[in-house]
Amino acid sequence: MTDISLQKPASPAMNDPIPRQPLASRVRGWLGWLLVIALLAWSWAPSEMFRVSALFTDWRNMAEFGGAFLHPNFRDWETYLSDMVVTIQIAIWGTALAVVFGVPFAILSSANICPVWIVQPVRRLMDSCRAINEIVFALLFVVAVGLGPFAGVMALFIHNLGVFSKLFSEVVESVDPRPVEGIRVTGAVRVQEVIFGVIPQVMPLWSSFTLYRLETNVRSATTLGIVGAGGIGQTLYESIRSFQYSQTAAQIIIVVVTVMVLDVISARIRKALV
Repeated sequence: MTDISLQKPASPAMNDPIPRQPLASRVRGWLGWLLVIALLAWSWAPSEMFRVSALFTDWRNMAEFGGAFLHPNFRDWETYLSDMVVTIQIAIWGTALAVVFGVPFAILSSANICPVWIVQPVRRLMDSCRAINEIVFALLFVVAVGLGPFAGVMALFIHNLGVFSKLFSEVVESVDPRPVEGIRVTGAVRVQEVIFGVIPQVMPLWSSFTLYRLETNVRSATTLGIVGAGGIGQTLYESIRSFQYSQTAAQIIIVVVTVMVLDVISARIRKALV
């Protein structure tokens, strides 16, 4: 008798060649990379990227500059810490005002809540607030109300008003419509639908976004002191201008440690809320 070896028939899928991307998809990918390369080449000279070699040819200046940061001077640490506290207070007030006024603007910016003739003008107004950097607003408010932390508070408030309205409205537009419809059938008015049907759904994410923006506003408030809006930024700028790099290093360390502590605290709170 002849032995007949039984072989498992090969699966048709195993013999098929590996499917290739359609030509149109590959062309779009190539065009995307070409566009990125073209944009980088177009921005090379205006951005003075050709000066990158100075980081290596002028290494002695960099070494002298960096060496001073290796010996931070904490002699006036109490003053630096006091200025850092003021910076945090500026961020707290700027964030709080932006949240309070940002909530109604977020509702007015939500397409599932308000008609288009209200949504579009409000969105464009919020775009204007968000498009202008905090430093520009700080310069304007320094001229209007004078030097000091209040100018920084108002600068953060106006800029973050646009940011919060954008973030909050996107959350509102993604809510589950069924609770809102359930409240509507009871005869509730539009305001009651928002208060009892929308706000409970969005509150966890709103709280998370608020904590995140508070953390970023502390960093932003640090730079606002450069234009006279108070806080540790003003002290930092004066130290840099007077070439006191050891004091500058101490101030930067205090800022970094403060931001790290706030990041850890806010991350834990956000994790509990969401």
